[in-house]
Amino acid sequence: ARATSNARASSVRVDPFVERCDRIITQSREAFETARLHRDQEESAARVIATDYASGKSAEKKKPKIDNHSIPLKIQFLTYFGYTILLFFGYMRETFRKLFPKFTNTEVGYARLVRDFDDFYQRRFYPRIRDCWNRPINSRPSRIIGLMERQSADYNKTFTFTGRTIPCVNMGSYNYLGFADEIPYIRDQVIESIDRFGVGSCAAAEEFGRSVPLYQLEKIVAAYLCKDDSVVCGMGFATNFAGLPALFDKNTLVFSDQLNHASLVAGIRISAGKVQVFPHNRFSALERMIEEAIVNGQPRTHLPWQRMVIIVEGIYSMEGEIVELRRLIQIKKKYRCQLYIDEAHSIGALGPTGRGVVEYSGVDPDDVDIFMGTFTKSFGSIGGYIAGSKDVIEFIRHSSTMCMYGDSMSPGCCQQALGTFEVLTGEDGTDLGKQRIKSLHDNAAFFRNALIDMGLAVLGEDVSPVVPVMLYQLAKMPAFSRAMLARNVAVVVVGYPATPLLEGRCRFCLSASHTREDLQHVIDAIREVSEEVGIVFRPQNIKRLEH
Repeated sequence: ARATSNARASSVRVDPFVERCDRIITQSREAFETARLHRDQEESAARVIATDYASGKSAEKKKPKIDNHSIPLKIQFLTYFGYTILLFFGYMRETFRKLFPKFTNTEVGYARLVRDFDDFYQRRFYPRIRDCWNRPINSRPSRIIGLMERQSADYNKTFTFTGRTIPCVNMGSYNYLGFADEIPYIRDQVIESIDRFGVGSCAAAEEFGRSVPLYQLEKIVAAYLCKDDSVVCGMGFATNFAGLPALFDKNTLVFSDQLNHASLVAGIRISAGKVQVFPHNRFSALERMIEEAIVNGQPRTHLPWQRMVIIVEGIYSMEGEIVELRRLIQIKKKYRCQLYIDEAHSIGALGPTGRGVVEYSGVDPDDVDIFMGTFTKSFGSIGGYIAGSKDVIEFIRHSSTMCMYGDSMSPGCCQQALGTFEVLTGEDGTDLGKQRIKSLHDNAAFFRNALIDMGLAVLGEDVSPVVPVMLYQLAKMPAFSRAMLARNVAVVVVGYPATPLLEGRCRFCLSASHTREDLQHVIDAIREVSEEVGIVFRPQNIKRLEH
């Protein structure tokens, strides 16, 4: 009997994938704990320095904080003046358009796609600078990207290709860790996955679209973030847009940061929950709003809210700013709220091991109720995930449209993300993941400080891979974009309606694959173009180069 029992025990084999998940969970817990201890030490040292400075014991001068969100009055006037001129001539042309309706583009019997000011903006503003967007590429979105040259003979209404490809340093793609490049270890896995499972899933996850790579990816994401489970969606935008409505009912009050991504805004709007928007990173205002909501309760009935949820981003995609997570968790615990963090830009990019803003901030992952993130930035793939407790994730699987109606994530794309996780956790037997994370942080700090030293208005923090440079005026966006393209640098300029009217900017995205030669070429090009276009809005910072 003993021999039979031993034989049965020896015949029971542990699933290698389960063992792998267990290793990642252990690794993640150690990483989060190490980050927490390190951040506690940093805060203790900072408090000592602040105390010494206040008591006069420290002779070191406190470094002034530069507020690049403040817009000089001169810039405000010139920006509004430029828009006024465009509006004047635009409305003059609108008058002729009404007098001669045969020149309108809308055919009889068809409704217009856009109306009112959006229609006016699309016809009178956007065509002038249309060549700065939608530039086709014919290469990987790696450190060097191939832009297909276009030309227009009808003022940007239509374009024709010249047949020439312009090699440019890529400063616009979200290839933060460089895994969109060809990594043989990951490439071979993706090809094998496509050979076995095909390109598309051809079904929703709750039907026949739950492939082995998709199942494994959900488990690996949960282990990586120390959560019970996760659900994966085939599109990053749809992860919020289709996932949030399943979470919020009519008795839920949502507090949303003013600068939250459009996917969060859209998802909250179509949910049954009520929303209040608080000023960006103004947690004192958030506290007041929560207190008022507790006192007043729901409209008309004044019944207490069953749930209050705070929604923020790890890294804000247009500002490059990192959320003050420790402060936010204090508020969450004080008022017994729930916390939803969008880590689209922070997962993989922040923290010593790439575990996002929680690791960077040194907090317990259990203090965050729901994580959301995407695979389009640091993983070189597509799609997104929501991670949380088992009950919440199961409810999303059976209630959200992204699981019930949308096709699941392609097996090949799942395998790309899985391979990236293997590299980040060292399961490939190398330290490539750690090298990529360190390179990204070094590149981001080097590039950002170089732009500050030029006197440019730069937003964000040193470790953020998103580096926005303020251009403000509408005319300077196309001028900057075209001048950079002429110097073989591909950039993304952003203006209204993605940003407020006065806050046009260029958003640089750093990558671990960028070499110092690449970044120096970009810096030299920006130095020339900044003088040419006139975007040196912080000349006081140039003095740092003279000492």
